[in-house]
Amino acid sequence: MRGDRRRALGWVAALLAGCATPPPPPPESTGRHWSGRLALTVHSDPPQRASALFELRGDPQAGELLLSSPLGQALAHVGWDAGGAWLQRPGAAREPYPDMAVLTETLTGAALPLAALFDWLQGRPTEAPGWARIHHDAATGRLHAQRTAPTPLVDLRLTWTPSP
Repeated sequence: MRGDRRRALGWVAALLAGCATPPPPPPESTGRHWSGRLALTVHSDPPQRASALFELRGDPQAGELLLSSPLGQALAHVGWDAGGAWLQRPGAAREPYPDMAVLTETLTGAALPLAALFDWLQGRPTEAPGWARIHHDAATGRLHAQRTAPTPLVDLRLTWTPSP
């Protein structure tokens, strides 16, 4: 019976992997590139949790972010420039936003510090109002940042492959 169960689980995993849509190729843009995993927890009532694989290109002024599931299914494509920000979900129309702060706050309940995030990924210990870096090691590709003000408390964790 155990062998049958394992085989069935293996088939289910293979079917799910076969159904997963591979993420689109990384966007072409100028600036640096990072890829890895992110986890975001907003300690609201009820708490909101999200995790995804990410591809990030650009800089605080213009860039793109691709989010995908662990199985490679595209979840969202986000972009920003001087004219604003936008969100594209699979099978949906592009949603415009005035900027990334509004976009991230609308989606997660917390505006993420985009400019500081780019600095943190490059190993620069930039301060962001209301945010504290709990653990930051760009050399090994790990970041844990926490927003303490305004409420609710937000935990952001990133792991990525550092550039050589």
